[in-house]
Amino acid sequence: MGRPSTYEVEYEQMLLSRYGLQQHRAGHGGGRRLERSAYVLLSRLRVQGPMSIGELSDALGLDASTLNRQTAAVVRARQAERIPDPAGGMARKFRITEEGSRLLDEERERTAETLERVMAEWPEQDVAAFAGYLKRFNAGIERLSGRPWPRP
Repeated sequence: MGRPSTYEVEYEQMLLSRYGLQQHRAGHGGGRRLERSAYVLLSRLRVQGPMSIGELSDALGLDASTLNRQTAAVVRARQAERIPDPAGGMARKFRITEEGSRLLDEERERTAETLERVMAEWPEQDVAAFAGYLKRFNAGIERLSGRPWPRP
């Protein structure tokens, strides 16, 4: 049996994943919304650069068929494009487009605005500490999964 505080983290993490921020953003900021899968995919392409299906599969821990559907959707929406491998390899890669970058920036801004409202009464040092703990928590997950996420 784990430490009692581990069960508190488990429960709060469950609630966090349940809440998401989608419903709290309703009515705030116009414009197109990115699907969660597009948000994650475009975020990874932005921070890492062009990636093949195989590289995305390794990085995200998703099977190729799932990624084929996700990449097809972002390409159709002109949020990403297929390009030849810049290093000269055989596999084509996906790169975020200007439209994808613009939509990702808008989505991140809406999310940050929601987070500002959620934490409006928190002192800045608490927000900074929370960000540090989340980063540390995610780094632990990444260490266990063997899938580190590059940070800007």
